[in-house]
Parts: sequence; C-alpha cells; structure tokens
Amino acid sequence: MEWKKLLCPDRIRAYRGRPGSGDLRTEFEKDYHRIIGSASFRRLQDKTQVFPLDRSDFIRTRLTHSLEVSSFAKSLGQNISEEILRNIKDPGFLPSYKADVCDILQCAGLLHDIGNPPFGHFGETAIRDWFRQRLPELTWKGRPLTQVLSPQMQEDFYQFEGNTQALRLVTKLHYLVDEHGMNLTKGLLGTIIKYPVSSVEIDKKSGDIRTKKMGYFYADREVFREIQESTGTLGRRHPLAFVLEAADDIAYRTADIEDAFKKGCITFERLVQELKDYCPDRQDGEYEDMVRLLERRKERAVEKGMSRPDANAVQNWAVQIQGKMIRSATAGFVRHYEELMNGTYKKDLFWEMPGTLMMEALGDVAYRYAFISAPILKLEIGADAIFRFLLEHFVDAAIRYDSGEPMSAVQEKMISMLSDNYKAVYHIYARGKDETERLYLRLLLVTDEICGMTDSYAKDLYLEFSGIR
Repeated sequence: MEWKKLLCPDRIRAYRGRPGSGDLRTEFEKDYHRIIGSASFRRLQDKTQVFPLDRSDFIRTRLTHSLEVSSFAKSLGQNISEEILRNIKDPGFLPSYKADVCDILQCAGLLHDIGNPPFGHFGETAIRDWFRQRLPELTWKGRPLTQVLSPQMQEDFYQFEGNTQALRLVTKLHYLVDEHGMNLTKGLLGTIIKYPVSSVEIDKKSGDIRTKKMGYFYADREVFREIQESTGTLGRRHPLAFVLEAADDIAYRTADIEDAFKKGCITFERLVQELKDYCPDRQDGEYEDMVRLLERRKERAVEKGMSRPDANAVQNWAVQIQGKMIRSATAGFVRHYEELMNGTYKKDLFWEMPGTLMMEALGDVAYRYAFISAPILKLEIGADAIFRFLLEHFVDAAIRYDSGEPMSAVQEKMISMLSDNYKAVYHIYARGKDETERLYLRLLLVTDEICGMTDSYAKDLYLEFSGIR
C-alpha cells in the first residue's frame, strides 16, 4: 500500500468547490465540518457509553467518548507522522501528508461510534440475539426467511455491528443532499473500516484482527469495493484503522475506570489492590511503577488538602496513563511499519509493547466492577425489553412494506413512524433489485431506524407504544 492512495481525497460523488469561492480548506478539513454539523453526530450526546440514561454531567456519553477518541487519534497521527518523516524516512510519505493524516484521524475518531444503537454495546447484542431467535420463525409468502434470504444477508443480522452501521450511515443514510450520505473522502472511509471482510468471512480464530468482525453489509458491497480500490487496500486493513483502534482503546480503558470510580462501583483502595493482583507473574518494573504512580497521586492530593484526594488521584493518573499509551501505540506502529504497509500485520498496536499488561488490567477491572455490576445489568434487562418490542413491531410491518402485500392499520402506522429520509434511501437502493434483496433492504430499514434512535427516544417510544404513557 502507498500513502498517496491511502490518503485518497476523492469522494464517491465527485465534488469540487466553486472556483473563486475563497474556501481554502483541504478535503479532509471539509469532512470535519460535515461531521460535526450532522444530526447523527449530535445524537451521540444521548447514547450510552457504559452507564445508560445516566443523569450525571461527569459520566461519559458516546459524544464525549468520541471527542476523546478524536483527540487521541490526532495526537497519535502527529507522533506517527513525525516518526515516519524523521526516522523511517519512507520516500512515499510526503511532509504535507502529516496534516492529512491528523485530519483524517481526527474525523475518524468522531465517526467511530456514530452507527451504534442506543444503550451501548448491549444494543448490538440485543439486535443480534433477536434476529438469531426470530428470523427462522418469520415467513414471507409461506416460506421461512432463512429459506428466502441468502446466507450473507442472514449473517448481516446475526453478526450485526455498530462499526458496520457507521459506514452505512455516512455513505447512505445521512440524506441531506442525496443518497450518498455525508459523501466523505475515501481516505477517511477506508480508515473507519476496521474489519475489511463480509459477515460470511468472519473468522475469530484466525489470529488476524481483520477477520474478527464484519466491516460492511451486503447492501453496501459496492461502496466497500470502491473505497478499497481507491485507497489500494484491496482486502487489507488501512494502516490508519490500527491507529484509530488504538485511540479508542486508550480512551475507553482509562475512561471506564474513571467513570466506574465516580459511580461508586469501585473504591480507590480496591482499584489499587486489583491492579497489584493482576497476573503477578507477568508484571514488570514498568507495570509496577504505574501502580505506584497511582498511589503517589493520592499522597500528593492529600498533601495539597484536596477534598477528594482519591478522585483527584484517579483522574490525574488516568491522564498520565493515556500519555504512556500514546507513546506505546506510536512505538508499535513504528516497530511494525513494513507489515502495516503491506497488510500482513495481524495484531493491534499494543501487542507485546510496554503498557500492554496495564491495558489488559484496566479492561478486566472495568468489566468486573462496571459492566456486570447490578445497576448495569438491571438497565440492560430493561433495554432488552425495549429492543424486542421495537424489533417485533417494526419488522412485522417492514416485511410487507412496499411489497404489494396487504398491510394492517397497525403495520401502516408503524411504517409511518420510520424516518422519511431512511425510507427515501431505501426506495433509491431498492429500485431494480429482485424481491429477495428488497426484503433484505426492508429489514435493514428497521435496524437503520433503531440505530438512529437515542437512548431516551427509544425508551419513550417503547413506553408510548406499550400504552404506559
């Protein structure tokens, strides 16, 4: 792969500003403004990161998390670009590419969760579980949907991913001008495709990170191919996708601990002890220094007379860990530069790098003390009821919609609740397709609608439809 193609500034729908308009922005800078001005981005303020429907102004939402990932991604872009220019000295990486890399990564950080459904990662699980259970039971003209839809169409729902939905959202569903969505640059689109395989090519046991999940829906296969051809990735992972993933890891590993502490899921003393007890046979001097640093942060906070020295320590320590992780990910990119550029690197940037164990420890502690805590589990049980209700009723209506088959009054009302923009996009891409693909696109119309909902909207809609309010 070569940087000139990887940083492709072209768009799926050709666009050029008017001559003499005075707009001096690069194409990637224009992407940034398209993203932050979108309703889809604004909706992230009411989507769960870890704690659903939390009223605290401290706890992170998808919006604040995305801003943090964007910031870390840009910082990594600056560091990595300097390393390429000063030390690696790849002749194909021009000095002007540094700004492009930073802009692309900044935008990719804003987009990386934009396709996620409400109620955090549990939303993805709820959608997958519902389709695995119900798709074999649903029928179309007397035949089970599993006999109507192709294997890839079925797997698209069984393996449903917010990352995959993000590509669909920005290339089609953001129907402001036309059916090309935000019409972002191909260099940026290539960066947000973390897994360049279809739902039937997933191989979690391969040891190759690129096949861990799916990266595009069957409905978006042509867009995917065009991005791959324009960027020269051709089935390989875009090198900047590794950087985006590292930025996400840095953000959520440290933030989840900080939020869990703030919510009272774990005490300072318990956090320190958990870190000390984590895989003692794998701990090295650097890991031990990071744990001692947390203890020293509290000692200093006590000396300064802080009212909450433990909270001050955790927040300050998280920032320092983030700095260490940025340096570690930068070093990982440099170490594996050739493999990243030829598409053979199979791990993440932290693999066997300093700080890897701390990343693992933070993830383990956050999972045990936050993700499976009683308050979260109760909320997820409630969220499951919401997803099941909405999917049941919307899918029931969507199967018959635009098919010539008679619809009940309730089914017609359910269809009227769907986004007019999403329905317009459906009709554009359903035109000329056979009956099977049109049915598949109608099912996608339902997941499009649900993923576009905020936590509050999904909850309120469920309560209204249930007659509770």
